[in-house]
Amino acid sequence: MSRMKLGATLFCYGTEYARYQYDFEECVKQAYLAGAEGYEIVGTQMIPSYPNVSDDFLGMIQRLKAKYGIAPVGYGANNDKGMLHDRNLTDDEMLADTIIDLKTAHKLGCKVMRSQYMLSPKAFERLAPYAELYGVQVGIEIHNPESPLSPLMRQYLEVMKRTNSPYLGFIPDFGCFAIAPNKPHWLKALKAGVEEEHLQLAADLRRQGVPLEEAREKLMAMGAHPAINQTLQGMYGFVQFKPKEELPRMLEELTEILPYCVEFHAKFHYLDEDLVEPSIPYQEILEVIKKSDFDGYLISEYEDELYCGGTEFTKRQLAMAKRFLEKD
Repeated sequence: MSRMKLGATLFCYGTEYARYQYDFEECVKQAYLAGAEGYEIVGTQMIPSYPNVSDDFLGMIQRLKAKYGIAPVGYGANNDKGMLHDRNLTDDEMLADTIIDLKTAHKLGCKVMRSQYMLSPKAFERLAPYAELYGVQVGIEIHNPESPLSPLMRQYLEVMKRTNSPYLGFIPDFGCFAIAPNKPHWLKALKAGVEEEHLQLAADLRRQGVPLEEAREKLMAMGAHPAINQTLQGMYGFVQFKPKEELPRMLEELTEILPYCVEFHAKFHYLDEDLVEPSIPYQEILEVIKKSDFDGYLISEYEDELYCGGTEFTKRQLAMAKRFLEKD
């Protein structure tokens, strides 16, 4: 049986942080009050001296650990190959940047670092000895629209099998298991004047696999409000969803990669007081993980697409996870 621990990324409080309602300490305090046993730092968001970390920042981390009893357990790295205006970064440059992130994760005491798939499989393979040197497991994030065994993720899986390094793995983002439209996008469309029947048709067209431009033309021909275009784009993009009938296949894929998972990003977009995420089948996902030997963190990750702040939603999400995992 899995020995899953519950954490939260401070990204959950990104709206409050950006509005200067919370400073770094308040973000840590809110994660603690929500029930997190540890937290993730996204370096580009909350480390003033990124990509390096100062002694002052490290001192604050230790002071907050003594005060609240929780510390950083995960580090969100930045893999931006479009940093230059005239070309993409090479694999050598991406590797060098990732090694700097590894050093920072190590200094912070994190045992897991999330990397993104802009770090190529070839560069990822070359990262193995550095990850081992710093004692930090590096997980490639499986983010929507990818899925656990999509062609690109299979390339990373081949690297993990070939190197046999315990320091290379996956971090599945639960958004890749979505089986219903994104509720915040839906609510914003309704508020903008889009009719419910047009939104439902857009969702049906997506489930049927109708190409994006064809779906757009059908909706415009029916007189749909132009604001539906943003919602439609999301349905075919980074908050896309699959028909519910595909969930068993996706869960089988999750089962196959579980031995290589070093952390999970428990993505959520919305939670009513009934503690149900409308688009992501949490109970089914967690049942699969519970039956495994996974020993690591489930990191709550709120995407604040309604710009209402993540404080209350993060409390609800951790309460939901505790309920499904039968944790006190």
